[in-house]
Amino acid sequence: MTRAEEFQELRPLLFSIAYRILGSVSEAEDAVQETWLRYEATPTQPASVKAFLSAVVSRIAIDVLRSARVRREEYVGEWFPEPLLADPYQDPQRSAELADSISMAALLLLERLSPLERAVFVLREVFGFGFGEVASAVGRSEAACRQLVVRARRHMDAGRARFEAGRREREQLAGRFFDAFREGDVDGLRKLLAADVQMVGDSGGKAPLWGKGVFGAENVARTLAALVTPFVRIGGVVEPHEVNGQAGAIFRDRDGKVVNTLALDILDGQIQTIRAVINPDKLGHLGPVADAWAVVREVNQARRRPTD
Repeated sequence: MTRAEEFQELRPLLFSIAYRILGSVSEAEDAVQETWLRYEATPTQPASVKAFLSAVVSRIAIDVLRSARVRREEYVGEWFPEPLLADPYQDPQRSAELADSISMAALLLLERLSPLERAVFVLREVFGFGFGEVASAVGRSEAACRQLVVRARRHMDAGRARFEAGRREREQLAGRFFDAFREGDVDGLRKLLAADVQMVGDSGGKAPLWGKGVFGAENVARTLAALVTPFVRIGGVVEPHEVNGQAGAIFRDRDGKVVNTLALDILDGQIQTIRAVINPDKLGHLGPVADAWAVVREVNQARRRPTD
């Protein structure tokens, strides 16, 4: 097998590691490409290609994350990870665990960790690397890595919601949610929302947003119902789709361009959090991006027009 073939075989794993460390599709893809360039330039063949490439992509991602932290501190409004529609790394036996590890909620918890803690946690807790491999990847001793994992696990456990609902149950609840949403059914929506539900968005100051968020079942239900009818009337489409391993949707304008994504956190048979990514800079990898300002203007005009 050639180096290029070996690399392509491991590319899904490398991207999945980088994405979980960085929370950015574009930065993860760049990290994987840089990993290939370094592998191609390596004069000797590594004893374990997987260990070598995983170490390289992890180190690159750690460096990128350290510089990205400064930009994220200056970010306008809420910062969310770039939405990922499908994780290329497939492991049927651990599909549920892997899906939960790329949820918006999990990735936001990972933001609490230092870059080194985050990388060690991802390699050990998500992908099951041995401590020897983890130590080699991040350039620390095994003992230090064990301490880093303990600290990271403590931070994650302190903030992690327990996803008690099975995947099938979550999908069914999400289906009912989007049915009620498309129909503008306030009562139907309210029944599916937790009393303290919150709807928050990431626009980066580059797209319209509903203030700092909408809170409470009644407010969220009425806001969603008020948005969807005029949106559909102008040709908009709400396309249910898994987002970051969880139930969600892609909103498209009449030309099929992406307006935003929506991801649902479901716990105890209710929707706890609704997260929308509207920043056009974070949607380009999903396809052509709509002008959200123009869409909102048209939605507002449609809302004011009397229905037939």
